[in-house]
Amino acid sequence: MSGSASYTAIELPFGRLLKFWRGVRAMNQETLASKLDSSPRHISRLENGRSLPSKALVLGIARELALGERDTNHLLIAAGFNPNVTRVDFHAPQMRWLRKAMTMTLRALDPYPATLIDGASNILMVNRGWVGLFSNAIGEASLSQVSNHFDFLFSRQGAATMKNGWEDTLSVILMSLQQAALMRGSEEDQAQLDRLMNSPNVPEDWRERGASLEPMASYRIQLEVDGVSQTFFNVSQTVGAMGPNAYVSEPNLTINTLYPEDEAVDLSVLVQGDLRHPLLAY
Repeated sequence: MSGSASYTAIELPFGRLLKFWRGVRAMNQETLASKLDSSPRHISRLENGRSLPSKALVLGIARELALGERDTNHLLIAAGFNPNVTRVDFHAPQMRWLRKAMTMTLRALDPYPATLIDGASNILMVNRGWVGLFSNAIGEASLSQVSNHFDFLFSRQGAATMKNGWEDTLSVILMSLQQAALMRGSEEDQAQLDRLMNSPNVPEDWRERGASLEPMASYRIQLEVDGVSQTFFNVSQTVGAMGPNAYVSEPNLTINTLYPEDEAVDLSVLVQGDLRHPLLAY
C-alpha cells in the first residue's frame, strides 16, 4: 500500500459485523470511537475494510458493544484471529439438561453404535450398540478401559477392529489434528497429536496419504459383526452452538454413529444381553 494513491479494500467480514452490531446497540461511530479512545474516521475505515483492527481493539469493541463469548468470537474470527474459548464442563450441574438430551439421543440411535465425544476426543457417553459391537471385538474388560475415541482408534485393539482402509482413516485424522494444532497454537492439541503419532499403527506415509484425501465428517469403515466383515458409514454430527464458530464453541461435542452400508444387516444382536461400560449412558 505504501506510496499508492488507491488500493483495494481488505476482504474480511469484520467490518460488516461491526456495522451490524453498532446498529443492534444503536451506537453511532462517534460514540463507539469515544468509548475506545479512537476516532470516528478509524471506525469508518474498519467498517469499509480500509483498516484492520488489532486483537486488543476487537476485544475492546466487543466489550463496549456488550457482546457475549459467542459473538465476541465471531468478531475475532472475522478479523482473522483465533477465538477465545472457555472450556465447559459437560458434567457440571448446569449441564444436566444437556446430559439428559444426549442420553435420549444415544438411546434412540440403538442398535446403531454411537458415542458422544468432546473437543479433545474424550468419550463422554456411549450407547448399547457401541458396547455390544466392541465388546464382541475386544472383550468387555478391555473395552471398559477405553475413554478416548482417537486413542482407541490408534491403539492396537482399535486398529485391529478395522478390516481395511485403516491407514487412510488414521492419516486423515492426523492431518486434521495437525492443521488444527497449527491454526490454534494449542499445547493441548499438539500434545494429543504427539501422543497419537507415537502409535505403532501410524503409517509412515501418513502425511502423503492425509494430503491426498479430503477430510469428511463421514467415511466408510469395515468392521466385523458376528464373525462377518461389514462396511459401515461412520457419521459425525456436531452438537453445540449455531453460527460461524459452531466448531470452536463450547461445549464442543460430536456424536459418532456407525450405520451399515447394507440396510439388510440386522444389528439387533448388538443390544441384546447384559451390556456394561462405565460410560454407558442408560
